[in-house]
Amino acid sequence: MRDRRRAAAAPSALGALSGSLAGLAALAVAELVSSAVRPQAGPVIAVGGAAIDRTPTAVKDWAIRNFGTNDKLVLQAGILAVLAFLALGLGIAALRFRRTGVAGVLVFGLVGAVAAVTRPDANGPLDTVPSLAGAVAGAAVLYALVGRLTAGSRTALPSGGRQQEPKREPGWDRRGFVIAASAAAVASAGAGGLGRVLKGSAAENAAASRERVLLPAPGSPATPVPRGARLRVPGISPFVTPNNSFYRVDTALVVPRVDATTWRLRIHGRGVTRPLTLTYDDLLRRELVERDITLTCVSNEVGGPYVGNARWTGVRLAELLAECGARAPSRGGPADQLVARSVDGMTLGSPVEDVMDGRDALLALGMNGEPLPFDHGFPVRMVVPGLYGFVSACKWIEDIELTTFDAYDPYWVRRGWARRAPVKTQSRIDTPRPFARPTAGEVMVAGVAWAQHRGIDRVEVRVDDGPWQRARLAAEAGRDTWRQWSLPWQATPGAHTLTVRATDRTGTVQTQQRTKTVPDGASGWHSVVVTVE
Repeated sequence: MRDRRRAAAAPSALGALSGSLAGLAALAVAELVSSAVRPQAGPVIAVGGAAIDRTPTAVKDWAIRNFGTNDKLVLQAGILAVLAFLALGLGIAALRFRRTGVAGVLVFGLVGAVAAVTRPDANGPLDTVPSLAGAVAGAAVLYALVGRLTAGSRTALPSGGRQQEPKREPGWDRRGFVIAASAAAVASAGAGGLGRVLKGSAAENAAASRERVLLPAPGSPATPVPRGARLRVPGISPFVTPNNSFYRVDTALVVPRVDATTWRLRIHGRGVTRPLTLTYDDLLRRELVERDITLTCVSNEVGGPYVGNARWTGVRLAELLAECGARAPSRGGPADQLVARSVDGMTLGSPVEDVMDGRDALLALGMNGEPLPFDHGFPVRMVVPGLYGFVSACKWIEDIELTTFDAYDPYWVRRGWARRAPVKTQSRIDTPRPFARPTAGEVMVAGVAWAQHRGIDRVEVRVDDGPWQRARLAAEAGRDTWRQWSLPWQATPGAHTLTVRATDRTGTVQTQQRTKTVPDGASGWHSVVVTVE
C-alpha cells in the first residue's frame, strides 16, 4: 500500500512539474516570436494592458497610491504568478484528462491572442501569432511529458475464473520523462534567451539613437531662475526636479524604446489644410524654445508626490499647427480637440484653444538639459502648462489629429474622467513630514504651491485652529512653475496639526472642499500632524 501511495504521489508532483515546464515553454516561445512581430504583442504585455484597460478607476488609484511607479511591476508579477498557478493545475489535471489539460493551454493562448489583437496599438492579426505560437509549444510539451508519465502503466490480469475489471497499477517512463523534461527546459531557456537578445538589440538601437542626439542651443532660452527662487530649507522639494526623481504615471507595462531615426509624427485632421509628417531631425532643425514648466498628474492626491518641475526644450506646438493651416476655435477653426496618440496606443485629448492661446505648449525633445529619458517620452512628448497630464502630456507621441470633443472620446474620457481638466490651485507641506517629532522651539514649515498658467500669489499656514499666517514666498520664476514657501513656527510641546492653503494670481483661494481625483483632480487643504517634544 505504501509503495502504491508513493507511486501515485510521484506522478502528481511530476504532473505539476510538467505543467510548469509547459508554461515556461509557452512564454519562452511567445517571447521569441514577439521579438520578430512586435514586443507589445507578447502575451504578458497584451494581457496586462487589457487588464489595465478594464480595471476600475478606484482600483487604479489605489494601485498608484500604494505602489507608485512600481504598479506595472506588481501587475506583471501578479500575471506571472497566476499563470504559474494555472500551469501547475493544468499539469496535474492532464494526468487524468490529458486532452483537457492540453486544451486548457490552448485556451490561455487564445486569451492572449484576443488581448493582443484588441489593444489600441494592435497591428492586426499578426499580433495574435506570439500567443498562439506559445500556446502550441506549451501544449506540445505538456502532451509529451504527460505521455511519459502514463505510458508505463501496467495492467494487472484478473485471477481465478471470475470476470473482473482490469486493474491499472502505477508506473511511468522515468528515463523518457527526464530526457523530455530536460530537453523542454533547455529549449525554453534557449528560446526565451534568444527572444531577449533580439528585443535587446532593438532597445540598443533606440538607446544609441538617443546617445547620438545633440540638442542645439535654444533660440528662445528660458529666463534665468531668480536667485531667491530656491529656498535653503532642509526637506523642501528642489525647484528643479531631477529626471530620475520625476514622477512617472502611465499605462505602459513596458516603457517603449523608440528609435529616433525611424520615428515619425503625423499632423492631420479637421481644419488641417496642409498635413505634415515630421522626422526627429525636422524638429531639431526648427527653432527650439526652453521653458521651466511644472507638470501635475490628475491622480495626485492632496499633498501627493505626482507633481514635478523641469526645464523643457522643444518646438512650439501652436506654430506647427498654424503651418498646417489649423486655427483655434476662437478664430473660426472647426476643431476644438487635439487628439495625441502614443506609440503604445494611448490617446489624450487637449483643447485646441488652450494649445493655441499663446501659452508655451511644446513638443518637447529635452528635459533638464538632456534628450528626454525613455521613461519620460523619448524621442518626443507633449507639454502643455496649466493642464493635467491626462489631457496634455502625451509621451512617445506619433500622431496628432484635430477633431471635436463631440466626435471622439480619448482613453481616459471613456473611463469616466473629464474632457477638460485645468490644473487646480494646490499647495503641499514638505517639511515637517507627517508624524514627525520635532523639538520645541523654532521649526521651519515649508513646501511648494502651484497653479500653472495662473501663478501663485500667496500661501498661508494655520497651526491647529489658530489664525492663518502668511508664509514667505520664494521669488517667482514664472507663472507656469511651482513656488517654494516657508514659515518659521515657534513650536510648543504636544500634538499639532499644520494646514496650508494657496491663493493664485486670479484671486482664487484654494478650496477646503475635499474631492477625489476623479474626474478632474483632487482638491482640499493639505495637513500634517506632528508631535513636538
